[in-house]
Amino acid sequence: MTDPTFDAPGTYPSGLAKTAPASAAPADLGRIDVVLLSHDEHDDNLDTSGRILLADVPLTLTTPSGAGRLGGTARPLKDWESIELDRPGGGTIAVTGVPALHGPGTREDLEPVVGEVVGFVLSGDGLPTVYVSGDNAQLSLVREIADRFGPVDTTVLFAGAVRTPVLDRALLTLDSAQAAEAAKILDAGRVIPVHYDSWAHFTEGRDELIAAFAAAGLADRVDFGVRG
Repeated sequence: MTDPTFDAPGTYPSGLAKTAPASAAPADLGRIDVVLLSHDEHDDNLDTSGRILLADVPLTLTTPSGAGRLGGTARPLKDWESIELDRPGGGTIAVTGVPALHGPGTREDLEPVVGEVVGFVLSGDGLPTVYVSGDNAQLSLVREIADRFGPVDTTVLFAGAVRTPVLDRALLTLDSAQAAEAAKILDAGRVIPVHYDSWAHFTEGRDELIAAFAAAGLADRVDFGVRG
């Protein structure tokens, strides 16, 4: 599971407003072995119900600072650091932390304002390679990841063209055109857009994503089966 959010619609003390209910409840999900948490500091990535869920999850992989705040079973994963996890049916899967920046600019300028973020690559012998972007807004980092792991079989791209008063309404995640470009860079066989609906600060949604991927000639690679 990535970035669990299950709260009912409403406005948080941070000012973020959730506009639609979650598509599932934690009780509907069955066993969860690992949560890949791109960051813990924003309600649209980890809300109150999500925090409760983490208490029952054997392992949460997240940023070094986030692991310190969350405690419990949270473990830090630095950029390019890998951890091998046992698979229930035998064998292992490697989870590698990969760079992500939550807006334009340098890490040194961004992280004190919007926090630390991490993405993930899942890989293993005989397994498809999966890239989970987290709240990354910079295509230059996607290129670094593609150089090491591309082509990827599936990419889970956080989109939505998030804009808030923070950083003067600069893009804090990929917009739809950038998401399509990221899929091209990764040469992804399957693209799952997430993080594009149910919150007021998402400025682009499914329609814009459909148009952008069609314009890029990638419409047949997009899977909207996972709600964002």
